[in-house]
Amino acid sequence: MKLSQPQADVYVPSGGDVPAALDRVTHLCIAAHQDDIEILAYDAICDCLDDPQNKAFGGVVVTDGGGSPRTGAYAQFTDEQMKDIRRHEQRDAARLGGYAIQLQLSHPSAEVKNPPSPALAADLAAIFARCAPEVVYLHNPADKHDTHVAVFLRTLEALRALPPGRRPQRVLGGEVWRDLDWLVDADKVALDSGRRPELAMALLQVFDSQVTGGKRYDLAAAGRRLAHATFHTSHATDRLQGITWAMDLTPLVNDPALDVAAFTLAYLDRLRADIAGRIARFR
Repeated sequence: MKLSQPQADVYVPSGGDVPAALDRVTHLCIAAHQDDIEILAYDAICDCLDDPQNKAFGGVVVTDGGGSPRTGAYAQFTDEQMKDIRRHEQRDAARLGGYAIQLQLSHPSAEVKNPPSPALAADLAAIFARCAPEVVYLHNPADKHDTHVAVFLRTLEALRALPPGRRPQRVLGGEVWRDLDWLVDADKVALDSGRRPELAMALLQVFDSQVTGGKRYDLAAAGRRLAHATFHTSHATDRLQGITWAMDLTPLVNDPALDVAAFTLAYLDRLRADIAGRIARFR
């Protein structure tokens, strides 16, 4: 596959053919940074491991990882060294998680945040020309990380550009930098992230440059998933051992006329109405 950035990396853990691997993908996650996939789309990784005959997971990391925070053993690493470390860590996660394919597009964050980002648009178009996943996982539009929101918007543009028959059946926006537990229950999509707990931990510990470099994503993600499962409902026992919340973004893809900001702010309007209604009932 021809990608725009010289440092772009395409990895098929099984060692097979790239086009064949893309053809197999049923669940695709397009995320901003190395380790975002393993946080927001862990249930998709499990779905594909649970049914390898019919499902296959693919990951796409858009940015190059050069701007990540670093302390300890990584404190003196240059941006170029961090890019190389994080590229190899993402490959390790793909191998451990049994991904069909892992693509790292290696775009600078500044470029992604500067629309229309033609090079990234071309890369995403090339991926979707060969890959027709049933479910796509993205960052959600209420995320508080600028690069996450920019990657979401660039990917939404690519999905909207597809012919209707080539669009995924479902598009989900998962949580990373801002929980989605503030959604009213009717708006929440519960992603089953409590399966294979040893794998969940191992996948994030692969990213040693982050975990020992000052960001304990392994512990934080596990704690958030458990907290979501426990605090989901007050009058029932826990149905799942871990939950990652997501928004259903499929309407944004199927109707290009929908305004992203208005669509997202409507979630806040429903939360506001829920809070006001509950207070009014017991006043």
